[in-house]
Amino acid sequence: MNLSIVIPVYNERDNLPLLFDALYKIMTPMQKTWEVILVDDGSRDKSLSVLTEYAQKDPEHVRVISFRRNFGQTAAIAAGLDYSKGK
Repeated sequence: MNLSIVIPVYNERDNLPLLFDALYKIMTPMQKTWEVILVDDGSRDKSLSVLTEYAQKDPEHVRVISFRRNFGQTAAIAAGLDYSKGK
């Protein structure tokens, strides 16, 4: 895996489709392997459902970590880095 992108998510349901559109536009043409790790930081909206749907559609590129409650951006990024496979 060449590249890992870690993104903390908290109550971003409506913005996630825009995020994924932008990610695929940028990453697909690259000649490198990549993954995006999205850490749901205890969202109270349907963010986790949206993330899970994307992960099921593209398990090669999309990984999801879910916190049971809000721990903050630092903890979310640390968890994502722990699970990343990229250089």
